[in-house]
Amino acid sequence: MRSVRNPGVPPGRPLGDALAEGTVVLDGGLSNQLRAQGCDLSDALWSARLLADAPEQIEAAHTAYVRAGAQVLITASYQATFEGFGRRGIGRDRAAELIAGSVGLARRAGAVTGREIWVAASVGPYGAMLADGSEYRGRYGLTGRELERFHRPRVEALVAADPDVLALETVPDIDEAEALLRVVREFQVPVWLSYTVAGDRTRAGQPLEEAFAVAAGADQVVAVGVNCCDPAEADRAVEVAAAVAGKPVVVYPNSGEEWDAERRGWTGQGTFDPGRVRDWQRAGARLVGGCCRVGPSEIAGLAAMREPTGP
Repeated sequence: MRSVRNPGVPPGRPLGDALAEGTVVLDGGLSNQLRAQGCDLSDALWSARLLADAPEQIEAAHTAYVRAGAQVLITASYQATFEGFGRRGIGRDRAAELIAGSVGLARRAGAVTGREIWVAASVGPYGAMLADGSEYRGRYGLTGRELERFHRPRVEALVAADPDVLALETVPDIDEAEALLRVVREFQVPVWLSYTVAGDRTRAGQPLEEAFAVAAGADQVVAVGVNCCDPAEADRAVEVAAAVAGKPVVVYPNSGEEWDAERRGWTGQGTFDPGRVRDWQRAGARLVGGCCRVGPSEIAGLAAMREPTGP
């Protein structure tokens, strides 16, 4: 696939180098910011629908996080797949343009500031395409080769758009993590690997020690950790990831509310506390932020609360 150069100013150094020097702040949940902007996300494509229908809203959401202090912007490609776009009658060529375009939207938003802003191209799990909460269960009944065939085209489209890193995120089980790592080895691009967890296990029930171990010897993996989980679950996971993988840890939990897949809504009370960032840092976290229902105000608080770190 031909390389797609995006507008905006790329950072002056790789993200991995920045993580070796200190803590870098991620953005928060894209969907909640889009809803705050008045966007309807009831479609099965979720925020990815706006890549086709209202890309300016995605760019505005990214900009809100830049202004809040985020240094890494995660693209709106989490649920953007060739299969999902195909169900809406969007052909593969146009789908590839939309997926790659998610990188350009984040790059333009990052260009509004003189700070270094890295763009992380989101590679969501197979279950996100199903839009039925399967990413919180894993074990889809697919072989590793089938998972590779699903992920490869989207990874190719994203890599062609020159992101700074791929975010292999909200991965529910080891099988899918291993399939993703096999695919990205074909492209030689830096990645982070982030599981969604329940307690001390992946959503599929595997011990976190085994899950994080798959990244230990992978040079492409610049950080490993967790996202899209309860903030309390992230605390222990950061410690385990640092001890097992020997890499900088990435952590960006949800607000603490729970997702109801049948009703497609959130329930419960938020428990996200920006002050947790200091404990995460002490345990080895170097890439910190928020996921679903964590907005610009929480990211601003997190950026203000982090402790200075150095090599």
